[in-house]
Amino acid sequence: MTKKLNNLSPDEYKVIVNKATEPPFTGKFNNFFEEGTYICKQCGLPLYESNSKFDAGCGWPSFDDEIPGAIRRQLDADGRRTEILCAYCGAHLGHVFEGEKLTKKNVRHCVNSISMDFIPKEKTLPRQRAIFAAGCFWGVEYMFKKVEGVIDVVSGYTGGHLKDPTYEQVCSGKTGHAESVLVVYDPSIIDYEALVRYFFEIHDFTQEDGQGPDIGEQYRSEIFYTNEEQRNIAEKVKNELINRNLNVVTKITRAKDFYRAEEYHQDYYKKTGKSPYCHFRRTIFKNDYIKIIV
Repeated sequence: MTKKLNNLSPDEYKVIVNKATEPPFTGKFNNFFEEGTYICKQCGLPLYESNSKFDAGCGWPSFDDEIPGAIRRQLDADGRRTEILCAYCGAHLGHVFEGEKLTKKNVRHCVNSISMDFIPKEKTLPRQRAIFAAGCFWGVEYMFKKVEGVIDVVSGYTGGHLKDPTYEQVCSGKTGHAESVLVVYDPSIIDYEALVRYFFEIHDFTQEDGQGPDIGEQYRSEIFYTNEEQRNIAEKVKNELINRNLNVVTKITRAKDFYRAEEYHQDYYKKTGKSPYCHFRRTIFKNDYIKIIV
């Protein structure tokens, strides 16, 4: 289960949970074009940037791109349309259509206004996401959950080509996916740069296609950025390590779809009472950049 930020009104519940559709031309974001970020009404995570919004004349807010890793697609109950949901909490957003040639990207996310909130450009988002791969996700999840300001950590798969992969398929090394974690955090408490520095401290970033005894590309070291700001920060910290003559094999890649792993992988060490076998914190940076909850 994912952690949710907001309680829903009866009307919001009808759309977000029961998958109703608000009447056309009635939503508050239909003719709304301020600069900022559209976030999920239910969990508060970013969904769309304002520069991807356009006027499709359909009566609902329309976007021709999503924030990487923010949206999940699935076949609608009618078997004809493709439903779009918040990838983290599963909130119903609307539907996606392709081939209409309304923009150069030739895609339209048709979203209910009631499924979203809007954060102006100059304000801090209530929640953000970061995606990291650093070996077996059991240990990476365990380590990130100790950080103050981290709200939730989800183990999953990303970076590959197979849709909805299973653990066995990822372990085959043929999907291109890495065992990864989705870190949901409060930017008012901890920033992305601190998370990136911590990421480098909790695994061996010099080991290629493996971590400790776990060998294979599914255990690679990789940072998946969701926007250019995250990319620049990740490159900055990586270059700091390279300039210290450290061999950094970590890849920095634009995020793709993130697939939640099977439930028995979530909170693995808490469920089993075991301890991580190849993840621990190594002191590389100054210790005061982050607070660990014991």
